[in-house]
Amino acid sequence: MEISKFKCVRCGTCCKWEGAVRVTEQEIDAIAAFLGIPLDEFIQKHTYLTPDRKSLSLLEKPDGSCCYYDDDAHACRIQPVKPAQCSAFPYEWNFPGWEKLCKGAQQDEEE
Repeated sequence: MEISKFKCVRCGTCCKWEGAVRVTEQEIDAIAAFLGIPLDEFIQKHTYLTPDRKSLSLLEKPDGSCCYYDDDAHACRIQPVKPAQCSAFPYEWNFPGWEKLCKGAQQDEEE
């Protein structure tokens, strides 16, 4: 699949992929404000220090998926302020075999 033909259909495959979702200071500020919680509380209860100690990451659910992905609604609960890393899928990051799992990649094949 040509990555240029990818169109997100919000299937959540990328949100369910285990791994750090690194957030910048600006993203932390925006997400905390969007959620209506104090910045310190957001940092303490909604992020963790990445193993390389270089940044903060959003917490994950026990299965490794993002804590802000709502399976029932098939939507990101922080969509208007989601991190740039999330918006960059699959252009700046992806995972082995993503084309076979992601409906945004598969839709082009069906047309």
